[in-house]
Amino acid sequence: MWRYRNPVDVRFGAGVLGTVGERLRGRAYCLVTYDDANGGSVFADLARRIEAAAGASAVTVRNIGPNPNFVGLTESCRLYAAAPRPVEAIVALGGGSVIDAAKVLAAANGDFARVRRFLETGEGGDALACTPIVAIPTTAGTGSEVTCWATVWDTGRMKKHSLSHESLYPEVALVDPLLTVGLPRGITVSTGLDALSHALESIWNVNANPVSSALAESAAREVMEVLPRLASDLRNEALRTRMARASLTAGLAFSNTRTALAHALSYHLTLHFDVPHGIACSFSLPMVMRAVAGCDPACDASLRRIFGDDLAAGAARLEALLATLGVSPRATDHGIAASDWSGLIDDALAGDRGKNFIGRRESLPA
Repeated sequence: MWRYRNPVDVRFGAGVLGTVGERLRGRAYCLVTYDDANGGSVFADLARRIEAAAGASAVTVRNIGPNPNFVGLTESCRLYAAAPRPVEAIVALGGGSVIDAAKVLAAANGDFARVRRFLETGEGGDALACTPIVAIPTTAGTGSEVTCWATVWDTGRMKKHSLSHESLYPEVALVDPLLTVGLPRGITVSTGLDALSHALESIWNVNANPVSSALAESAAREVMEVLPRLASDLRNEALRTRMARASLTAGLAFSNTRTALAHALSYHLTLHFDVPHGIACSFSLPMVMRAVAGCDPACDASLRRIFGDDLAAGAARLEALLATLGVSPRATDHGIAASDWSGLIDDALAGDRGKNFIGRRESLPA
């Protein structure tokens, strides 16, 4: 038996940003977006477009940067709580960090302490709020617009948390590919590889089901075809549209499975070496694919529909794709000492995401 569920109302297409007013239906809203250092005039212009369509926000939270952490989110919640009238919805305009921060605000309702308690102890889930979210992604990769969890970092204790609750699925996702056209190459590549990792990680996963795997296969094939071309043609709207659709499809896949070993390995690199998330969770994909080949007939069948019958050649093709995009598959090139790599693999396998992996430890580096 298996189950697939995703309750997000997805609206996709060029210009769909302009429908935000219809989606809000007159509700007082908090606009969550990047600060000037992380977005500058681009997001100021987009914020003006949203307010032209939906009216002025009740409050705007702009202090969002990469990898939202306890310190920054405490301030975000303070800003949210200072709204002159009750917030009835949240508009999240940005990449995965902004949408994740919006989920924290939706659960906290101005009080980060209740979210922190839930993250650190697992208690107090019934005290979390559930403010509706309209998610407007401006990158193609994270899939956060169709999941019910958010990554939250405790940089003081060097720990990554996942805020997960059924109430945190966005109410609506407005996926407008034109919002990604101005992205620089580095962000385009990193977020695109995040989408590829989401797709593949939902295939070699104990929670995989026929719907999630079909979505993942489609997404993986598309990312592998489109991303190298897009990296050399950043203003190509047709390629941007295909990448946005592939990212969304990968998000719909892993919204039901979560991620697995490659993501589990990534957290240490992001915390200790500041490796961008999309690079940290994708450089190990060839290694993980070699380890999983032959472990499960359904997984092998999915991988063959992506890479062809020879899975060893498929892993080499995946490695070549990373090289084309300037990403090394070697852990030592990302800051990890060779002597530490085996222990990090063991730690990752023992974590929640590592336990989703269907491969064998003996197939991984000793």
